[in-house]
Amino acid sequence: MTDVTVSQAAPERQPNPVLKAFRRNRFSWIGIGLLTLIILLAVFAPLIAPYDPLKQNILHRLTPPSAEFWLGTDSYGRDVLSRLLYGARISLSIGFLSVMIAMVVGSALGILAGYIGGIFDQIVMGIVDVMLSFPTLLLGLMVAAMLGASFENLIIAIAITETAPFARVARAPTIAMKRRDFVEAGRSLGFSPLRIMGVHILPNILSDIVVVASLWMASAIRTEASLAFIGLGVLPPTATWGGMIREGFENILSGWWLVVFPSLAILLTVLALNILGDALRDAIDPKTRSAQ
Repeated sequence: MTDVTVSQAAPERQPNPVLKAFRRNRFSWIGIGLLTLIILLAVFAPLIAPYDPLKQNILHRLTPPSAEFWLGTDSYGRDVLSRLLYGARISLSIGFLSVMIAMVVGSALGILAGYIGGIFDQIVMGIVDVMLSFPTLLLGLMVAAMLGASFENLIIAIAITETAPFARVARAPTIAMKRRDFVEAGRSLGFSPLRIMGVHILPNILSDIVVVASLWMASAIRTEASLAFIGLGVLPPTATWGGMIREGFENILSGWWLVVFPSLAILLTVLALNILGDALRDAIDPKTRSAQ
């Protein structure tokens, strides 16, 4: 008797439609490339920066861009390029950390409010509505003024202002999803509410949360720059983009580069994050994805 080996071909793996749509979007690669470049410059600032960002040299005060100082110097003779690179580390760190805190806290509150419902939902969403009624900068200004100017307090202030959008984004799909069959099946099997929210609901709304995070990180960087401009940011002489604009604004007539280059850094970073966020949103949205 002859043994016959029947080889069954493995089913072809279908590409993820979200990733496929994201890769097809040309603007997404522009956002990724620009953001990657900015992050690399910030990470390797100690190796790239030609001078100490805190070293003062009055002899080179307000030197315009030249071969020696590519982006010029400020009113204390400090190299603008070096301060711009080191400032990227602070500004990006504040933006990233504040959004991560806001994402965790806001998403948790939104999922809890949507799943539990009742009075808890009304209280949480009432607070969210009040927070959203204030402009982000005004709310951040009030919180930062109460906490004081420091790196940690600035992160907390911006995180508080950005918690509400995550709560609202997480709540709506949670309400719809808690009635789905697989959630009801989990309840019938005796799964705890925490397990249902963490294992069954959160993974299904995570893509929406990531899109919101990318868009609100751009807002966090703008808010940090605005608070630093009015004196509620990281204390000098630490370099931040907003702080550099504030210092340069006092000498804008004799040193245009002091304001232009930090403003350009903020513009490019916010633009990259917005492009990336829009590309993610279009890739996740089934209607937009089918139209591509």
